[in-house]
Amino acid sequence: MKKLIFAIIGFAFLFQTSLSAQNTDYTKFVNPFIGTGSLDSLSLSGSNFPGACLPFGLVQLSPDTREYPDDPCSGYDYNDKTMLGFSHTHLNGTGCPDLYDFLFMPYGGDIKWKAGSDDGKIPGFRSKYKHANEKASPGYYSVLLDDYNIKAEMTATEHCGMHRYIFADQKPYHLIVDLDHSLVRNSPYRFVKILSSQVRVIDNKTIEGYRIISGWAKLRKVYFRAEFSRPFDSHIFKAGQYEITDAAIANHAELKIIMNFDKENNKPLIVKVGISSVSAEGAKENLETEIKDFNFENIVTLANKAWNKELSCIDIEGTEKQKNIFYTGLYHLFIQPNNIADVSGNYLSTDNSIKTAPDKKHYSTFSLWDTYRAAHPLYTLLQQGKTAGFINSMLRQYKSYGYLPIWQLWGTDTYCMIGNHAIPVIVDAFMKGIKGFDYDLAYEAVKASSITSHKNAPFNVLDKYGFFPEDLQTQSVSITLEIAYNDWCTAQMAKKLGHEADYQFFLKRSASYKNLFDKNIGFFKAKNSDGKWLDGFNPLAYGGNGGFPFTEGNAWQYLWCVPQDVPSFIDLMGGERKFTQKLDTFFSLNAKPEDVNGNASGFIGQYAHGNEPSHHIVYLYDFTNEPWKAQFYSAKIMNELYNDQHSGYSGNEDCGQMSAWYIFSAMGFYPVNPANSIYCFGSPQLAKACINFPDGKQFKMITINTGDKNIYIQKILLNGKPYKKNYITHKDIVAGGIIEFTMGNTPNKKMAAFEKPLMIAE
Repeated sequence: MKKLIFAIIGFAFLFQTSLSAQNTDYTKFVNPFIGTGSLDSLSLSGSNFPGACLPFGLVQLSPDTREYPDDPCSGYDYNDKTMLGFSHTHLNGTGCPDLYDFLFMPYGGDIKWKAGSDDGKIPGFRSKYKHANEKASPGYYSVLLDDYNIKAEMTATEHCGMHRYIFADQKPYHLIVDLDHSLVRNSPYRFVKILSSQVRVIDNKTIEGYRIISGWAKLRKVYFRAEFSRPFDSHIFKAGQYEITDAAIANHAELKIIMNFDKENNKPLIVKVGISSVSAEGAKENLETEIKDFNFENIVTLANKAWNKELSCIDIEGTEKQKNIFYTGLYHLFIQPNNIADVSGNYLSTDNSIKTAPDKKHYSTFSLWDTYRAAHPLYTLLQQGKTAGFINSMLRQYKSYGYLPIWQLWGTDTYCMIGNHAIPVIVDAFMKGIKGFDYDLAYEAVKASSITSHKNAPFNVLDKYGFFPEDLQTQSVSITLEIAYNDWCTAQMAKKLGHEADYQFFLKRSASYKNLFDKNIGFFKAKNSDGKWLDGFNPLAYGGNGGFPFTEGNAWQYLWCVPQDVPSFIDLMGGERKFTQKLDTFFSLNAKPEDVNGNASGFIGQYAHGNEPSHHIVYLYDFTNEPWKAQFYSAKIMNELYNDQHSGYSGNEDCGQMSAWYIFSAMGFYPVNPANSIYCFGSPQLAKACINFPDGKQFKMITINTGDKNIYIQKILLNGKPYKKNYITHKDIVAGGIIEFTMGNTPNKKMAAFEKPLMIAE
């Protein structure tokens, strides 16, 4: 009878969820302003942009409030009072700036070539605005430019942006297109130079152009074609210091064009803009394919449908706040990686030749040091087809570079951050049976990336010393730890493909982390090539991106960077009791880290949720006899370090990683080891959640007594049967079924006897 009742309940929930997926407007729960600004000058936010884009699209048409954006790297800060226009490409929540291609700004009055200052002391074309007159939803953005009483609206397709400007009167207006707008020029750690720009006036309703720029991405070529719904009456170029009236073409590294609209301004001006990373012909073809007319509302509708389709992969029930955070997080997750291939499939290869992707997709924007931890494991659950596309794009870099991406932007590597975390992304997909990429080629790339020395990865040094000495490789402790994890991943793929010698080699090298562990103090420390520890160790001292043994963290945060071998690490720490005590101290030690940089935020003791090395640490309690502490701290982080306002994140969103942490954790589980197909339990926060798989299967999570202080798991049922493990496998989830958590306000200490997480799924 119990089985029959469970079957009836399961069918009812499945039927209800199926109807919900058909009727729900998921986009109404997305607030693109979440993560666009901090509460004050001392706190951080997500560095997100609020503008219009499509899932995984090339174009992100969004307002810029900074003339030379650097911080926030999105170009938009919710706390700014003015904006200077709308550019067509942006990064989502990164710690480094780039893009901001082709700034468009409508304005009235006299001709102005400069944006001017935010305080108005230096006059220019920028305008004040109010948030009361600003709106954003997936695929749409609008704002009233107060200085000119112009309503500006934006929408987007995959390769194109569309503007609609509604003027208050019939006076003459101008539209400037600024090809000189780019990231900060005066930073001591950024080299930015526009090498060449061109604009051609095809006719009085069409312009096209390009710019070649060196910035964070060392060389980018960007092309555009803009078509207007009505003719401009005249135009003028500014090339450097020279103004050129009504010429057909202009070339200069500092180039702008103003188009003057002297009449018919009682009608909206609509501009459709195609973008390409390949050629002017590609920009034109992208535009002709994706936006055939000037029907702005139709493009808004299509964008909304595209986002609803992507967001429908999960149905949830919870509070309005939870829904807003959850679906906005899913939205942020699906902004990138970005397809930089044209609609033809043409893309610019890393060898500077034009090649064609068979599936017409070539993805870039791989913030792998961040996203390998949770964002990519979430893609393997929710975006299985696109995961194969991501990997095929990475493999194309391998064919020309000889190793996989580290931090790839616009098709080339920036070499930002450390390790080579394309390796766990590929191994994770391989171990989970994701189809659509060549496993043998993928292993070849994984192995080559593990033995071919490149920036921050001199493997000959590692093989000689068994660790990276600080006098030979800065950031040595962090790099040793992270490459040890990569080696474990390589070993697992080698074993499954039958490469036994490789398996033994990489498995042995994956234990290199032990060579930097000082048992006398219980921390990882740096050594020099003479084998001696560095003097002056301070576990609170914070590292940046160079000249220090740790990368964007301190010894406390990197202490736990052994996700591949937690039981052995527990033994190294002196056993489970000492391990747990150290974890307790980590979360309670409120001494301020020294020389904290801008990536350190969201502190709970020494835990820093605002940066990625901390993200898995909460769930290490599942490997101890006190798993309820994972429930306590995961609930604390979700409830205190996320909100549904512009200050919604405790640090940079980092291309969806911060969101992926919340999405996993709100459903009650998280991948401590991103490539072993194991998810450790935390504190499920949602009343219900249902993952809708492409094959029609569903995995449903039901939480009884959720909310308030009921953060502790009391009982677990999987498909109606008692479940006594502190984890669940990927295989269990994709098979479909129902997991039911009963919650309470006190720890269930019987969970100490539950099975601890495995190191690799059986």
